[in-house]
Amino acid sequence: MNTETRICQSCKNQFVIEPDDFTFYERMRVPLPTWCPECRFQRRLAFANDRGLFKRRCDMCGKSMISSYPPEQELIVYCNVCWWSDKWDSGQYAREYDPSRPFLEQLRDLIRETPQVALDSNYPTLVNSEYVNHCATAKNCYLIFTADECENVLYSEYLLHNKDLMDSTMTGGSELCYGLVNSGPCYRTFFSEDCEDCQETYFSKDCIGCSNCFGCVGLRKKNYCIFNKPYEKGEYKKKLEGFHVDSYKNVEHFKKESTEFWEKYPHKFSHALRNLNVTGDYIYESKNSKNMYVVHEGAENSRYCQLMTMTGIKDSYDYTIWGNGAQRIYEGMIVGEGADTIKCSFQAWPNVREIEYSLFVISSSYLFGCANMRNKRFCILNKQYSEEEYKKLRERIIHDMNEHPYVDSKGRVYKYGEFFPPEFSLSGYDESYAPSFFPLSKEEAEKRGFSWYEQRPNPHQPTVDTRDLPDSIHDIKDAILNEIIECMECKNPFRVVPNELLLLRRFELPIPRKCPNCRYAERCKRVNPPRLYRRTCQCGGEKREGDNYQNATEHFHGGGHCPNTFETSYAPDRPEIVYCEQCYNSEIA
Repeated sequence: MNTETRICQSCKNQFVIEPDDFTFYERMRVPLPTWCPECRFQRRLAFANDRGLFKRRCDMCGKSMISSYPPEQELIVYCNVCWWSDKWDSGQYAREYDPSRPFLEQLRDLIRETPQVALDSNYPTLVNSEYVNHCATAKNCYLIFTADECENVLYSEYLLHNKDLMDSTMTGGSELCYGLVNSGPCYRTFFSEDCEDCQETYFSKDCIGCSNCFGCVGLRKKNYCIFNKPYEKGEYKKKLEGFHVDSYKNVEHFKKESTEFWEKYPHKFSHALRNLNVTGDYIYESKNSKNMYVVHEGAENSRYCQLMTMTGIKDSYDYTIWGNGAQRIYEGMIVGEGADTIKCSFQAWPNVREIEYSLFVISSSYLFGCANMRNKRFCILNKQYSEEEYKKLRERIIHDMNEHPYVDSKGRVYKYGEFFPPEFSLSGYDESYAPSFFPLSKEEAEKRGFSWYEQRPNPHQPTVDTRDLPDSIHDIKDAILNEIIECMECKNPFRVVPNELLLLRRFELPIPRKCPNCRYAERCKRVNPPRLYRRTCQCGGEKREGDNYQNATEHFHGGGHCPNTFETSYAPDRPEIVYCEQCYNSEIA
């Protein structure tokens, strides 16, 4: 079967459908996509509120609650206790299908009239973790997002099985760590990225099986190194004490110095380990999968999937966030835990099966166009049918969707097989996951059909300036818990919470001068974006291009330039030295 080139409905750029893609679409019984992979990813991301938390009252019990929906948004919102209770039945919002109107238009009305859950989390598994979202199995956690199996973790995201962790992104199996990016399992590792099985390590990158390292890059099973130079144990300890990382000024200095040092050494073209026939970035223990991005482990026969934080996905395309034994997912957002055969749906779990065009459906199967349902089967627009009636009406609706499709405000057409229009999202673009990967101004977002939420000014006034804070954590008193600090970046107020202060004292690291959102933005800059570029290995023989790095060993291509090409998320204009896997493996210590 030949490839086919199409024009994206959204961005108007060309994209290619390859032979393997045709096979997948036929097997899933969906038509070929009309949006390019990048626009499809962006559209899914825009459906979930990322980090925005607000106070409003539950529309059932009337109690104050924390919600991902601001109080001025005109929706029915139940607190998690009420939403998960048996005090209401989603079937009471059932409606007949009206063939005179586009099906998606009817679904849009249903979505806005059914009760929304305050937070998109597995509420029964949360303990003392009120201020979290997209989480499950969390204890004593605060402001963590897209996380599972965590205890005493603060200000972090994309997590699995961590304890006593702060200010970290894409981290798993780690304990007593701070400032990690794409790392784990690690123990007492700080301000480091792309590290695995490290302990007592500071300001390091791409280190595996290392301990007691400071400012290092590309090391394997090394101990007592400072900026890649080995030391005797006693000398190392003495130098480490002299670095005084309890000082905010010193920490900022070493962040800058280590980053500059890392750029002097080759980087492998992708962040990947133990894969077979895989393309993309941040992919681990996967096979036969293309254009993947941030896959914790275990993807198989999949494409265009992102942010798989738990083990195991199979036979899936255009699938964003989660995993955990999911298979046959197409155009799914926040789907997982045994999900099977899910199409064009948002928030479907656990053990759901045969779900299409549905939002926030729990422990259900054979749903088409449903919203906010639990433990249901054979429903369309929240109305219960017999199996025979369900199948017959489903086929009729699919026919009608193709003959009389929904057309959005930008003139884009949505036949069967197309994910929800951006205007269906209950979150503003600026509140969603999308800006972390596809930053847009308000004008740009609205031009593309996304909504926008205007943040209200924070009513709290700072009581202390960051310039007046003690430099060392050892000089910070408990009274800091009563202060409101002005972020040195965005000027918004923020606080230090008790668990945060306890952890920083255990780490002997200074309190931050930036608010949690600005610290998150700083970490995001350390993560390569979800875009691939075709490049040639920069190894020029004995030296790389530009003669800024001297190879330590002889490579397979001898003194000539390496001929290998690859797809990488390192853009051509970035400063890093980018090597193919063969040349990189020849250089790591």
